[in-house]
Amino acid sequence: MNKPLRRIAIFCGILVLSLLLRDNWLQYVRADELNSHKYNRRVQIERYAHERGDIIVDGKAITGSVETEDGDFKYKRVWKDGPLWAPVTGYSSQAFDSSQLENLEDGILTGNSDQLFFDRTLSMFTGRKKSGGNVVTTLNGAAQKAAFNGLGDKKGAVVALDPQTGAVLALASTPSYDPSVFAGNSMKDSDARQKLLKDEDKPMLNRALRETYPPGSTFKVVTAAAALENGLYDDIDSKTDSPLPWTLPQSTVQLKNQGDLPCEDASLREALRVSCNTVFGKISDDLGNKKMIEQTDKFGFNKEVFTPVRADASIYPEDNRPQNAMAGIGQASNRTTPLQMAMVAAAIANDGKLMQPYMVAKRQAPDLDDIYTHEPEELSRAMSGENAQKLQQMMETVVNDGTGTRAQIPGVTVGGKTGTAQHGLNNSEKPYAWFISYAKTDSGSPVAVAVVVEDGNANRGDISGGGLAAPIAKNVMKAVIDSK
Repeated sequence: MNKPLRRIAIFCGILVLSLLLRDNWLQYVRADELNSHKYNRRVQIERYAHERGDIIVDGKAITGSVETEDGDFKYKRVWKDGPLWAPVTGYSSQAFDSSQLENLEDGILTGNSDQLFFDRTLSMFTGRKKSGGNVVTTLNGAAQKAAFNGLGDKKGAVVALDPQTGAVLALASTPSYDPSVFAGNSMKDSDARQKLLKDEDKPMLNRALRETYPPGSTFKVVTAAAALENGLYDDIDSKTDSPLPWTLPQSTVQLKNQGDLPCEDASLREALRVSCNTVFGKISDDLGNKKMIEQTDKFGFNKEVFTPVRADASIYPEDNRPQNAMAGIGQASNRTTPLQMAMVAAAIANDGKLMQPYMVAKRQAPDLDDIYTHEPEELSRAMSGENAQKLQQMMETVVNDGTGTRAQIPGVTVGGKTGTAQHGLNNSEKPYAWFISYAKTDSGSPVAVAVVVEDGNANRGDISGGGLAAPIAKNVMKAVIDSK
């Protein structure tokens, strides 16, 4: 054989060897991976070949499965009142995968989880049709409806927690959407999803977990906690060192209060009751940026929160003295999610103990046997019990005789704090209305709530936490109490 032919033969031999190696690599080494890969068409067909398990609220399914009219996928997801529950469940789509609980609990809902191995094995012998398991949530249906209906056609969000366990009782975001409209695999589903994505009001944005806002004056309860915890003040009814006017440090700008308020040297209780910017701005400056960050960290700021759905981190920033003073009253670069402010209210109501928020109470096999039950866990100690009780007294004064009177519930002790947060360049946009609160009964505090309302249609002068947000919080708290 001449030299050129020999080279060609060797080259062809190398190619054949490479093909053999590649074929064996695919068939033996990567066989399991490819067999279960989510883009394997057979895997997708099998995933939708049986009914998906349900997400449960108050013992009833808020989801379901229906047979599709054509195509390889036999079943698709449907919701019972999709817009109400989409912020909790997320979506599950044959074309666009899934999100939130539908994604995180997909193994249980499809029946493919390792936790269901015994159930699947038993089905092989009994001949029972494969089906998914159920996810039992902590949500309270009445509270969720009160939150959703309270927000109405306004942009905003509501989060309600059980302070004693961390259970999420309500999680509403408006405007919302119906996940059923793009649960299939047709052009109609694709068009429906594109319409939602292009909507300027962002109905698919979960404002309760994934939007951060300036918290405004609701943040003053965190600043008050920092003052008590660091020993800056001990007696909530003694005078503070709070001159009026008060000039921001390293500046010639005077910090303003809303109207003619009795804020000069006001006590912590009085300053929270009427919401004095000067008192809490100076407290933040007196403590300094480092101590303020340390206190916010104890409440859960500056890190993501998992419920198990991920919530964006709320940020109390490292900043200079003037900006730190403004952050202490909930402005400047201070940004928070509604979930975070519900956590603040819950920690105060629970005598300083912050519990880990969670939405999944149980996972069930297809035969409804429990295969997982959540155990509440402490996330942090936000403040001492003694100081938390002082702060409760202050917040209860706000509702009894301050800016939060519209949250009063007859026969129930309610604590709260209003907030009207500025935003936009030079405060050019309409402010956000905030309210955080908790309710107490003889058995403790069953609910803490945070409400934020973005009402672009309201007159600027009519936007206030006490006016727009407090009534929503009241109805959510009452719904929880009435359901006990």
